[in-house]
Formats: sequence, C-alpha cells, structure tokens
Amino acid sequence: MQKIEIKADQFFELLRLKDVSMWEIFAQMITENEKELIFLDHEDKILFNYILPDNKEKLEEDRKEFSKQFSDKLNHLN
Repeated sequence: MQKIEIKADQFFELLRLKDVSMWEIFAQMITENEKELIFLDHEDKILFNYILPDNKEKLEEDRKEFSKQFSDKLNHLN
C-alpha cells in the first residue's frame, strides 16, 4: 500500500479555490493499488487518515457513509 502525506490546510484551501470536492480528487487518484492518505497539520502531526479504495464504487460508498456521519455529528451539535 502506498502512503501519501497531505498537508490538510493546503489541501482544503486548494479545494476551496478550485471549487472542487475532495471526493472528485480522490476519484482521480484511484488506481488498482490502494493508497493510504495521511492528512497532517502544520506541525506534521497526523489529523486523520483514509484508505483510498481501488474502485469508484467503494469510493462512492465511503462518500455516502462519510456524509451520513458528518450530518449526524452536526445534528448532535445543534
């Protein structure tokens, strides 16, 4: 499995500037080999990681699950 380190601040700023979703970027990164995306803060501490699947169907399942969990967390804050 390939490990890819990503500076979270820069990554999300780029998404905002390009007006693109992270899922679109992830879809472009899919190959037959799985990748571990490691998101780092400005001090190179791990914020979170994500195992990028090797197909778009699984990516879509992950996107739906992420959206559901994110929505549930937002609802708990209100």
